Amino acid sequence: MRILLVEDEAAIALPVRRALAAQGYEVQEAADLTQARMVLQNFEPDLAILDVRLPEDESGGFTLAREMRSAGSQSAVLFLTARDTLVDRLEGLDLGGDDYLTKPFHLSELLSRVRALLRRVSETKTDALSYGPLQLDLVTRQVQWRGQRVVLGSREYDLLERLARTPGRVYSPEELLDLVWAGRASDLGVVKVCVHHLRGKLGPEVVRTEARGYTLGLSATP
Repeated sequence: MRILLVEDEAAIALPVRRALAAQGYEVQEAADLTQARMVLQNFEPDLAILDVRLPEDESGGFTLAREMRSAGSQSAVLFLTARDTLVDRLEGLDLGGDDYLTKPFHLSELLSRVRALLRRVSETKTDALSYGPLQLDLVTRQVQWRGQRVVLGSREYDLLERLARTPGRVYSPEELLDLVWAGRASDLGVVKVCVHHLRGKLGPEVVRTEARGYTLGLSATP
């Protein structure tokens, strides 16, 4: 499971990150809003642990949660804060937060809440995506197009799944090269070739070209 930790106090962030990593979670860390926004460009967390008060914004955790929900994020959100008023707790929950932990806290309690939230995420997490004539099985990595199974190459599937998980988002070729090839290629031409192959195997409407890059060209099945 993937966790985003946004906390500006090193004395808190370091032990929390170590404790989460020791449990086998993949953790990305940020100390302020700017760093957190950059991390979220290429990282889709199952859980975001957000300090409410950040250096550039007294309610930075709330701000980030609001932005994540506006962008369609389904990540669970756990707020960390020294502010324990009812008004603050209600604001956090109204913004789509799932839990609220007041500082100071014991790591054992934090880990218990993390496990509970991630169990909830696992129970609701879909193992398939459907967009009209396109179906992706996220477990077997199989793809069906108009009722027929279509065999995709590994990178073709990875690129298609990336677009399908975030419909409406436009990815630049540079972003896709980084996310899909992960440093194993440096020529942006491989992205264009991969998109060409996907369109050839599935249909030209599957991947739409925008001014800044590529996005999924299909709408979700009701």
